[in-house]
Amino acid sequence: MKSVLEFKARKTSGVKISMVSAYTHWEARFLETSPVDCILVGDSLAVVLDGESTTFAATTEIMARHTRAVSRGAGGKLIIADFPFLAARRGVVAAVDCAAELLRAGASAVKIEGVDGHEDVLRHLTQSGVPVLGHIGLTPQSLHALGGYKVQGKGVAASADLVRQARAIETAGCFGIVVECVPPAVAREITAAVGIPTIGIGAGADCDGQVLVFHDLLGLNPGFSTRFMRRFADGGAVVTDGLAAFAKAVAKGDYPNRKESY
Repeated sequence: MKSVLEFKARKTSGVKISMVSAYTHWEARFLETSPVDCILVGDSLAVVLDGESTTFAATTEIMARHTRAVSRGAGGKLIIADFPFLAARRGVVAAVDCAAELLRAGASAVKIEGVDGHEDVLRHLTQSGVPVLGHIGLTPQSLHALGGYKVQGKGVAASADLVRQARAIETAGCFGIVVECVPPAVAREITAAVGIPTIGIGAGADCDGQVLVFHDLLGLNPGFSTRFMRRFADGGAVVTDGLAAFAKAVAKGDYPNRKESY
């Protein structure tokens, strides 16, 4: 997948969208030759790569640097870059500057959490030719207001409000919506209520696509687990075994051998 037009067409075709959050050039090189549809350069890099407890440390400069690295490794994929913490809340001018920096770095689109209070920003960006992916449900940048990493949309009023947000995001011109950590029935209702694709994460199987973090799906994040996360490979074991084998070979004097020496 190379464009947001292909992304939007999947809603009609019924073919599910696969998205992976990735942050570096070496990850992107694997994704470039994979059948994965698109890449999200997520602000979760602050947690996954830098060990922060929240995503707040990811600045526009940091997001642009990682977007540039990913675009060098997977230029043939649709690349979406996260707007960092509060970047959409400083007004239209600041949002345009942030979007410009991310697109210049190699993104084809940006992702912005929420809609209430900055619907004008979403609308201005989309009308300015910047493709925007929305994000509702559990929005990590609102972690403190939500009281932690909790399932959203429980109850009739809360689920109805998420449907309202999804429709507002569509009306603003966005090309899709990430739906995070909501009950499957609510995600199903949201998906049926809008004409743009929904990408689920912890939202059941009825969304138009799914996203997982590169490190999580490959088992490269030791000790981390969530209910929705599935390890599709045991990369952690491969890394652990490889490091142990290297240390053993060095200790025994087996590495380097004659062929591995100049």
